[in-house]
Amino acid sequence: MVEPSLVSVVDDDEAFRDSLRRLLKSHGYAVAVFPSAGEFLASSLLPATACLVTDVHMPDMTGVDLCEYLIAMGRAIPTILITAHAEEGVRQRMSSLGVACYLHKPLDEAFLMDCLRHAVAGGCKPRVAP
Repeated sequence: MVEPSLVSVVDDDEAFRDSLRRLLKSHGYAVAVFPSAGEFLASSLLPATACLVTDVHMPDMTGVDLCEYLIAMGRAIPTILITAHAEEGVRQRMSSLGVACYLHKPLDEAFLMDCLRHAVAGGCKPRVAP
């Protein structure tokens, strides 16, 4: 039996993290959730993460900062950025960071799952939710 791909969710909103965890598990993914970028970076699950789903706006280290940090460490992970406040500057930076998708809350479940499948498969190109 094939092990499910691990998706790590980093978001400071506990209700959103829990909701996303349940959704992704219902689609067959193994899921780990973290309330901050620092907790994710300190986790033993970092090397096993096939895809990172993170909020853009978080205290201490934003989702974009987390992506840049992982790239600088040589540990780039296919990433889906999520935001409640779309910003053109973030959208422009996502391509240079190799971000798989840039999604707005509330999430379109079908689009999220499509992004996740492509990110885990490694064949993704940057996409923005409609």
